[in-house]
Formats: sequence, structure tokens, C-alpha cells
Amino acid sequence: MIEQFFNFSQKLLDADKKALALCKERFAQLDEIKEYNQLKMLKAFTDCRVGGNHLVGTTGYGMDDAGRAKLEEVFAVLTGSEAALFRHNFMSGTHTLAVALFGVLRPGDRMVAATGRPYDTLAGVIGLDGTKCGNLMEFGVQYDEVPLLPTGAPDLDAIAARCRGAKMCYIQRSRGYAARPALSLDEIEAISKAAKAAQPDIIVMVDNCYGEFTQKQEPTQRGADLMAGSLIKNPGGGIAPTGGYIAGRADLVELCAHRLTAPGVGGEIGCTLDLLRGMYLGLYYAPGVTCEALKTSVYAACLFELLGYGATPAYTADRNDIITSIETGSPAGMVALCGGVQAASPVDSFAAPEPGDMPGYEDPVIMAAGAFTMGSSIELSADGPLRAPYTVYMQGGLNFASARAGVLLGAEKMPGLRQEAANG
Repeated sequence: MIEQFFNFSQKLLDADKKALALCKERFAQLDEIKEYNQLKMLKAFTDCRVGGNHLVGTTGYGMDDAGRAKLEEVFAVLTGSEAALFRHNFMSGTHTLAVALFGVLRPGDRMVAATGRPYDTLAGVIGLDGTKCGNLMEFGVQYDEVPLLPTGAPDLDAIAARCRGAKMCYIQRSRGYAARPALSLDEIEAISKAAKAAQPDIIVMVDNCYGEFTQKQEPTQRGADLMAGSLIKNPGGGIAPTGGYIAGRADLVELCAHRLTAPGVGGEIGCTLDLLRGMYLGLYYAPGVTCEALKTSVYAACLFELLGYGATPAYTADRNDIITSIETGSPAGMVALCGGVQAASPVDSFAAPEPGDMPGYEDPVIMAAGAFTMGSSIELSADGPLRAPYTVYMQGGLNFASARAGVLLGAEKMPGLRQEAANG
């Protein structure tokens, strides 16, 4: 059917057909996870007695906002957390993580990054990039990190040793722009146990961006004390227009609330305007939308593997985030792949992505993201910094049918395939 709408080469159509057949078993497994999470979602909504009155927002201070409080109750129940902040006031995943870090850490405390160097934009929050902008290091927070093992697995012995005397063990679940697999829940639990065996009162915090609803549990159900993420990724379901969440132990969430608003005020204020309905609906749809993104991830890995490109994780591997990385081999390959994905975007399909400087990144970054919500990573997008091995990170896909077309358009524009097509 897809050839009725797009003029793909026969080689690509043959690879597409084979990829769909190879992915069938993995798709069935993803559907089972989706069904479980959707039923868990429904149970949380009904147990919390969500009503039509909770979909109406407030203005001004937002005091006694019943809809905001109920939404946070739902998310806490859903994730096995004691409490949660689930708000549009968080401007990005990085902002959400910064609020959590500054909310919990104090001068003289030491945080240990148990999964190596954090994502690029966290460097400024921590102070690793040397800038003076009010980062954690400027406020006297000490930083340490434990590199992952060559296999990409956490080094549990080294983590235990570094966590002695530390205040926080910080875990980044997703890979970011690193060549390593996303962490499984078993690995997150193992890190938590190793850290707490060495330092019983340590706070285990997980950057859960891109990982929500990829499995049947969340990190707070597997040993994490605190987790945070963005609503324009998985948990917003492609509907929430902005926002983020912090969930976990009630005392820690309360500290984060005082950092989000003002010390002494906490989570009691923050109007919701007319955004509540979209946030409720996005959360409710999130398991299904995440499943579509995961199918896109599996399919992309399989297709590009068949076409001779390196793809991580393999299509047969378990998914612990929605990202698939494709090694294009050159800057031209990155531009071509991102250009193809952009061409399949429902918004701004006519745009041509070009590399450019972005705050928080050392290398020029190219991004393809024609999305209904600007910067949304749950909608099909492709991006990456221009540095060897010239890897494009693909994520998202609100529905598999259109996301599959985007993957194929990206592949069709790759220099090798384009040359083959030109040669007949």
C-alpha cells in the first residue's frame, strides 16, 4: 500500500517487506506491554476517581487546584510513587532534572553519576562545562562519576565504592548521544542495591526521559527514590503541549516543589490555565503512543540493518527507551537521513534540516522534527551532533504507519541508496 503514496526503489520496498516480517514477533511483545500499561492506566484513573471537574484549569495563583492535585495523584499511583509533580511549569526535561537536583542537593553534598557522563545539556546544570551560571558546583555540590563497563553495563563494584559518603546516586536510563544501550529496570535495580548497600541513606535518582511505558514498571517500582522526565516525550502521549514530572518519595518530591516555585511555598500554587484536559488525555494515551514509537524503533533498526548500516539496539533486543541510533558513516549521511525524516513530517515537511550550533552542545547538531509540538521527541524525529561515527538518533512516532513512511523516506535519501537508484 505504501508504494501508492511514495515512489520508493524496489530494493527499499523489498527490504521493507522483509523487515515487517522479521519484526512481527517483536511487535506482538510490544502490544502485550502496551495492553498491560493501558489497563494499569485505566485502573489508576478509576481508582483515583477522576471526574469531569478535574479537567478544568485555574488562573492566577492556582490555589486549591483540584485538577492539578488529582493528575499528580494519578501519576503517583500509576508509577508506584508516594507523590508526584506533573506540571506544565517544567519547560523541558533538562529543566525538570535541574529542579530535582537543586531541590534535593545542598552545599557539601556529593552526587555520583553511576552511568558515566550525563547527557550534554546536564553539563551546564552540574558545572562540567566550566561556565559560571549558578550551577551545582558553584553552590558547593561535589560531582563524581563512574564510567560504564566496555559492554555498556554498570560497574556495580565501582559504584558501591564511589557511593560511600555520597548524597545521591544519579542514573541516566537512556543513552542520550552516547554509544551505549539504555538501562533495563533490572540494571537500575542492581545499581540501587549496590549504592544503598554502600550508603544506606543515599538518594537514587533516575533520569527517566524516553523510558516511560517501555516496560511494565517504572524505576520508582524498582528501587529508585526519585525519577524525572519530560511530557513532550513518552508520558505526554503527543498531546501534552509542554511540561515535565518528578515522582518518588514524598519528602523528596516536596523539596523539589519548593525549588520549582519558591522556598516555603512548595506545590500549593501553580495555575493550570486551560492545559489540564490535554495533560490528562496525553497521559491516558501514553502507553499506546509509546508502543507505536517502540514499533518504529524496532522497524528502523531492522530495516537499516538489512540495508547494511549499523543500528543500536538490534531489532531483536528488548527496548528500554524509544531511541534507535543509526550509524550513517558521514556528515552527508546524517543530513540525508534527517532530511528524509523531515520530508515525512506532517508539519514543515518542506523544510531542509541543516547542522547548527545549539546551547549545551559542543558540536553542531542537526535535527529533523516537523512536529505538532515544537521539540517533541515522542513524534518522529531524528537528530545528532556532527561527530564520528556520525550517528543519527531516531525516536518517536505517533503512529506506526506514518512513522514507517518517515523511516523509508530517510533511507531512500541515503547517499548509497540514492546512487543505486540513479544507476538503475
